[in-house]
Amino acid sequence: MTTVTVNGKEMQFDGDPEMPLLWFLRDIAGMTGTKFGCGAALCGACTVHLDGTAVRSCQTTLADAAGKQVTTIEGLDPEGMHPVQVAWRELNVAQCGYCQCGQIMQAASLLKDTPQPTDDDIDAAMSGNICRCGTYPRIRAAIKLAASKLGDAR
Repeated sequence: MTTVTVNGKEMQFDGDPEMPLLWFLRDIAGMTGTKFGCGAALCGACTVHLDGTAVRSCQTTLADAAGKQVTTIEGLDPEGMHPVQVAWRELNVAQCGYCQCGQIMQAASLLKDTPQPTDDDIDAAMSGNICRCGTYPRIRAAIKLAASKLGDAR
């Protein structure tokens, strides 16, 4: 039996502990905001937080997450009011939207560790998250906006 805490709720799973966390989240826990993109941890669509750090859930096993805190886009802020989510909406970042949950989770992790990131910080942190629509300038602007909102709240 594997026990993992997802968005503050402890869950147990009797199946294969080597199952990718992505499939547990989507198929067992019903957290469909976490998307399958490439399955090889190259695109970032499946990004979640594991004990506060951004990880690719397609390559993180359930065993890797056992006893740890998993946060998905649904748990980042249940009302969708995390500063990154707000900035994304204010600047209309999403085009098709498929990658956006992973982008937001990566950006939130960046801002937790680097509250006032430079363009280079943003580019480095976000380089593993691919946007097929090419909304990278809006993504960078939204991260800067979220950083300013977080700075104002401090």
